[in-house]
Amino acid sequence: MLESLSRLLLIAVILSVAVPARADEAAAWAALREGGKILLMRHATTNPGVGDPPGFRLDDCSTQRVLSGAGRDQAKSIGAALRQNGMKAGRILTSAWCRCVDTAELMDLGPVEVFEPLNSFFGQSAEAERQTESVRKLIADWKGPGTLVLVTHQVNVTALTDIFPSSGEMVIMDPNGRFIGRISANFR
Repeated sequence: MLESLSRLLLIAVILSVAVPARADEAAAWAALREGGKILLMRHATTNPGVGDPPGFRLDDCSTQRVLSGAGRDQAKSIGAALRQNGMKAGRILTSAWCRCVDTAELMDLGPVEVFEPLNSFFGQSAEAERQTESVRKLIADWKGPGTLVLVTHQVNVTALTDIFPSSGEMVIMDPNGRFIGRISANFR
């Protein structure tokens, strides 16, 4: 009897977590089809590590932590899913880091532009506030048409939303900065 109750409780807990996540994701997809929203994304999966090697240079991808083969495939799959679900990109901005630029380009949603405030400020807290405010202003000024796609880093997404995203995860917001939903990169 106790074992049956334990199983039921476990099932209830799993469902209580899974159902809101699916509803949240459904709302996010619907908002992207509608347009005029913001898609804030952490770059796709990289080779293992945190941050970049000492002495890395933005103008030399061989000095940075870059997308893994799985991350390259993930970025292509994300772009395909966005197109299949009717999202139209109005503008695509990215951090200058190669893993972000490559993610944005591999999604194949349109022309990609580097936007310095999306650059990582990992380990550089003095830059965090200035960059975050610049991105907030960009978001607030977005009128469309289409979706504003921003490809950046975990620290940047977390500073803007208090969400710690997985690689390739997308956070959907409106121009007022209101959270609409999240889309996992594991939607296959």
